[in-house]
Amino acid sequence: MSVTLFIILLTAIVSITAFRSQEVFNRMKFNAYLIRTEKSWYRFFSYGLLHADWMHLIINMFVLFSFGRIVEQSFEFYFASSAIPYYLLLYIGGLIFSVIASYIKNRNNSYYNAVGASGAVSAILFSSIIIHPDSTIRLVLLPIPIPAFIFGILYLVYSAYMAKRASDNVGHDAHFWGAVYGILLTIVFRPDFFIEFIEYVL
Repeated sequence: MSVTLFIILLTAIVSITAFRSQEVFNRMKFNAYLIRTEKSWYRFFSYGLLHADWMHLIINMFVLFSFGRIVEQSFEFYFASSAIPYYLLLYIGGLIFSVIASYIKNRNNSYYNAVGASGAVSAILFSSIIIHPDSTIRLVLLPIPIPAFIFGILYLVYSAYMAKRASDNVGHDAHFWGAVYGILLTIVFRPDFFIEFIEYVL
């Protein structure tokens, strides 16, 4: 079984379990106040195994399935025996890095909660874009192929704008910082990715 499929299976099992158990949900959700006061640092990771509802779970896992396999195969090609550790560092690090800003902002707010793998999925998605800028992305509501690098720019701008507005319950800041993490870490793994990306865009 690939790492991507394992993560999808694990996330689905835990999310579905939490749908049926409020206790499990409360113990695993991201809550900056509880992390600070109870030292429950595991929440920086466990929240990514939870989702708000079926649609939230399905969308995240579909995107992960679509792009995770691409990144996993690319890592196997470029990094050989380091592929799995690098992939896990990308995914798990994306979970943690994407909510650091939320932790700092809400560490005294006991009412702020977050769930979902969106930050890690964004890291995977943008790693794919950096590795394959010549690829295209199709959206469900706009089934027209969009160049990956253009989609990436629009996604970052939109996420930053919506995070600043904070007008809905979507974790746009996690999307943004997860994407940034995915870009930077992929380039750290292999700096030539950045050079090749710039050459393609120009």
